Amino acid sequence: MDYVFMTDSDSDLPYDLKVKYDIPVVNMPYSLNGVEYFDDLGQSLNHKAYYDAMRGGAVPVTSALNEEAYLEIFTPILEKSDLLFVAFSSKMSSTIQAIFSAREKLLKQFPGRRFEVVDTLSISGPMTLLILKAHEMYRNGAPLDEVAAWIRGNYTRSQSYFMVDDLKYLKRGGRISPAAAVVGTMLDLKPIIVQNKEGKLVSYAKVRGRRRAISYMVSHTLESIVDPKESVCIILHADCPQDAEEMKKVLQEKLPDLQIRIDNVGPVVGAHCGPGTLACCFMGTERPV
Repeated sequence: MDYVFMTDSDSDLPYDLKVKYDIPVVNMPYSLNGVEYFDDLGQSLNHKAYYDAMRGGAVPVTSALNEEAYLEIFTPILEKSDLLFVAFSSKMSSTIQAIFSAREKLLKQFPGRRFEVVDTLSISGPMTLLILKAHEMYRNGAPLDEVAAWIRGNYTRSQSYFMVDDLKYLKRGGRISPAAAVVGTMLDLKPIIVQNKEGKLVSYAKVRGRRRAISYMVSHTLESIVDPKESVCIILHADCPQDAEEMKKVLQEKLPDLQIRIDNVGPVVGAHCGPGTLACCFMGTERPV
C-alpha cells in the first residue's frame, strides 16, 4: 500500500486482530497508584487484577498524549509513506487537537505527503467495528480518500448499548450528580449509555436491576441490527465474563448467523466506567440519538 493505516488503543481493538492484520496502534497513557502505563491492548495487563484494584479503592487516571509525542510517533511513518490516522472521538478528549497540531507541522516538513486524520466520533467497541471494516477496504487496495470517506459516512451506524454496575464512576467523571448517584444506587438503577451522533456518551435510559438492564440492551441490539449475516457484534466486559457469556447466548439464539466475540473493556475506557461494565457493540441502523 502507498499509505499506512493507523489508529489508537482507545478503540479497545482486540490484540489478536491487531496482530492478524498488522495494524499500527498508538498506546494511550493511564496511571494507577501513581505509576504510569500505556494501554497495549491488554498484553501487559491483568484485567481482573486491574478491576479488583478499582473495587478496592484505586482510582486510575487517564491522560492525553501531547504534540511532541505524536511528532515522535508520526515522523518515521511520513518519512516513508502517506498516513491515514483513525482517531477516537474528539467529543471525549482534547487529544485530537494535539494530533492536528502535529499534522500541521509534519505537512510543512514533508510537503509531498498526505496525512489525513479521521475523527470517528466513537470509542471502544464501536470504533473497533469501524476500524475492522475500513481496514478490510485498505487491505483490498482501496485508496486513502475512499477509506476515509467510508468511515465518515458510516460512523453513526457503529453503536453500543452499555451499562455500568456502580454509579460512583459516572459521578466521579461528572456524568451524573452526586444526588443522582445516591438515589440511583438506592433504587438499583442502571443507566443505559449510548454514543450519540455527535460522538458523546449520553444516558439513553434507566433500568432497574442488572438483569433487566441486560435484557434491555439485548432487545435494542436485536432491533437495530439490519443484516445478521453481514454483521459482527462485540460484547465487552469489565471483569463480568458470566454476564457477557449470557448476553452472547441470548443473541445467538435470536440471531444464529450473527458473528459474536467477547473481549475486555480496556484500562483507559474502564477507568471511567468501572468494574462490572457490560457493553454490546454492533453496526446497524443510525444511532438512536
